[in-house]
Amino acid sequence: MVALLLATTPLFAINIILNQYAERRAITEMEAMGNVSVHRAEEAISTTVSLLQRLDRDDVQTCSAEDRVIFEKQIVEHGMIDAIGLADASGQRMCIIPDRDLAGKIILPPIRADGPLVGIGMLERSFLGAHAAVISWDLKNQTRLFAEVTPAVIAMDPGPEYLRSYRRTELRLGNNLLWYSVGGYNSVDSDPEAMLSVETASELYPLVATVTAPASSARQAVQDLKVLAAAACAGIALLFVAIGVWFSWRPESEANDEFAAAIRNGEFIPFYQPVMDIESHRLRGCEVLMRWRRQNGVIVSPGQFMAYAENNDHIFEMTRHMMRVAVEEVGELYGDNPDLKLSINLFAGHFRDREIVSDIKAIFEKSRISYQQIVVEVTERHPLEDMELARKIIAELQALGVRVALDDVGTGHGGMAYLQKLGVDIIKIDKMFIDTISSDDSSTTIVDSMVELADNLGMGIIAEGVEMEEQIERLLELGVTAAQGYFFAQPMPAGEFIEFAERTELEARERDRMAAEAAAAERAASEADVKGAAA
Repeated sequence: MVALLLATTPLFAINIILNQYAERRAITEMEAMGNVSVHRAEEAISTTVSLLQRLDRDDVQTCSAEDRVIFEKQIVEHGMIDAIGLADASGQRMCIIPDRDLAGKIILPPIRADGPLVGIGMLERSFLGAHAAVISWDLKNQTRLFAEVTPAVIAMDPGPEYLRSYRRTELRLGNNLLWYSVGGYNSVDSDPEAMLSVETASELYPLVATVTAPASSARQAVQDLKVLAAAACAGIALLFVAIGVWFSWRPESEANDEFAAAIRNGEFIPFYQPVMDIESHRLRGCEVLMRWRRQNGVIVSPGQFMAYAENNDHIFEMTRHMMRVAVEEVGELYGDNPDLKLSINLFAGHFRDREIVSDIKAIFEKSRISYQQIVVEVTERHPLEDMELARKIIAELQALGVRVALDDVGTGHGGMAYLQKLGVDIIKIDKMFIDTISSDDSSTTIVDSMVELADNLGMGIIAEGVEMEEQIERLLELGVTAAQGYFFAQPMPAGEFIEFAERTELEARERDRMAAEAAAAERAASEADVKGAAA
């Protein structure tokens, strides 16, 4: 009886702690989702208004052939803009590029003498829960320039998996104009008091994002931990499970001390995930992914420690360590194969100063991995604080020969703004879009748009999270030739990656040899047919 009491009392406390932690974590995730949606909407509005103001200053204010050519050029240069045109005082289209039927199409309210210069409205056209926005600029001559903003520009981060099926996200303009709405409640919770809700308001425009989810859905994230804790009640392992069940429960100072010790002990190690050419089946390189190998041999995935590392500034030394170890482990392979690329993940904090440039020079300058083989991936987990400084740092890296990729395109803070302002070389399509590319027309449309945008801007493109043959076939149809994912290989230690690279190259050479022999045999047969005909 005493043993049962000793076991169940900590378990009861653990369940309370887990539930509280899960709800705090969910609220943090929901706040991030709201911030992303507001940030993207602000970027879309500000960029579009600036474009319309510039057209006004340049006297591009008519439906003349010359002005229509300028409209078309601006659409090509601004991936978020679907159309540009002119509307009369009643709000009816006078002209629009690309050309569409204008008959009776009212898209703006009538001009008012005391009305604002900027107008924002929503069109009926929608995509993945987002409406196309129409933004206008009053020319003060009874006409208005307007631009239609693609719905995809505010396609939001769906949030973590455990919230994705339950949360509801809305973005409203003013009091009741709905710009974006997605999701619903599929939970047993019906009591309003059992709901979690977060509102995020824009400081620039009358925009409010509301993210709501049942508390029960948040607790799903710790359900497995509850099961483990319950099982631990049967034995003396309860204390171990209670202490180790979640790293961030412990006091901050204790957690920080262990983290610093783990860095000193070299417990953070690189795993390498191959990036493949899906046309030639040859290896293009790899992405370096961080893992935490505890002293007991347990491998911890980055989802359980990366946010802590970033928030407490440990990520800088961890990134330097990853680069040094990568040079030691795969430097010889890369020295012998100069076409291979090595991708390294950076985050927003790396772009606060030039230290990352100095780190890359110090680590790679005299190594067998050249600058031209390095790709740094800019993640969108946190917004870049100083876009201009980030652009200068990226330009300095590119001057060395380093290429820059934008990771998880379409799911984070930057969206189209990052593509336009940072001058990246490569965009990576997030797994979220690849998962449904062979069955969902909307995902195919998004990927197709990304491929077209990358082509127009002269960027490379890589698909992430490829797991099925059908996805590869669809990507090839869309013009994507580089991909990574479990279909090819999971992230692996250096030794396994080197073996994978050598095996892949041997297989590719064998395919080339067989293809050459088949071609030679076909030529010989053709020549024999010609000689026979001549005889």
